[in-house]
Amino acid sequence: MKNQPDFLESQIIDVDWGVGVKVVKPCNLYNCKIGDHSFIGPFVEIQKDAVVGRNCKVQSHSFICSKVTVEDDCFIGHGVLFTNDKFKQGKPSYEPEDWQETHVGSGTTIGSGATILPVRISSNCVIGAGAVVTKDLTEPGVYVGNPARRLRDV
Repeated sequence: MKNQPDFLESQIIDVDWGVGVKVVKPCNLYNCKIGDHSFIGPFVEIQKDAVVGRNCKVQSHSFICSKVTVEDDCFIGHGVLFTNDKFKQGKPSYEPEDWQETHVGSGTTIGSGATILPVRISSNCVIGAGAVVTKDLTEPGVYVGNPARRLRDV
């Protein structure tokens, strides 16, 4: 007989829900906070201690890890990836005290396929599809590329 893997189901556990939230299953949401009237698309994972504000839209296949805060009125496109670990030891750290915070200011739009490292992003930014944000974005504007650079005013 062939070996069989352990099959695990997607789960929604201990979420602090706002009113009027819509979630399309399957997704993994655990020990996080989702604000009023936000939308979470399918195949999204939002981890422990992450916060998504009010009136946000998180599109399918996005990953929001621990220590990420997304303020109100933000749009997170398809397949956006956040990370909290900069691999300082040349490999992933499994110790939460090594992870760093990411903060996304209100009214920010993040295009599909963007990657966001542990940074602070000003309110009212537009981050282009596929951009890689490696440093703080301290003023509103349109940011594109790898690494993301300011292209113009909003």
